[in-house]
Amino acid sequence: MTDLSQFAQPGTEFAVRVTPRASRNAVAVEEGRLRVTVTTVPEDGKANAAVVKLLSKALGVAKTRIVLVRGATSRDKVFRIED
Repeated sequence: MTDLSQFAQPGTEFAVRVTPRASRNAVAVEEGRLRVTVTTVPEDGKANAAVVKLLSKALGVAKTRIVLVRGATSRDKVFRIED
């Protein structure tokens, strides 16, 4: 797995490209941004919750510290790690 520590710093904002309804859950770094695939469907915020859970595990930070800044209904999202 790629070193994701650069994204886990407090105050860091990072772009994420999300693919819902994928065959598996995964986190990868492509062209300087994170690419996240989740098996969850994109309705009622379920996919966003799955992305936060997956990012939390991959980055080693609490789910409550990961905040969605932009893109709640878009595939391209921006997240921030809170202090």
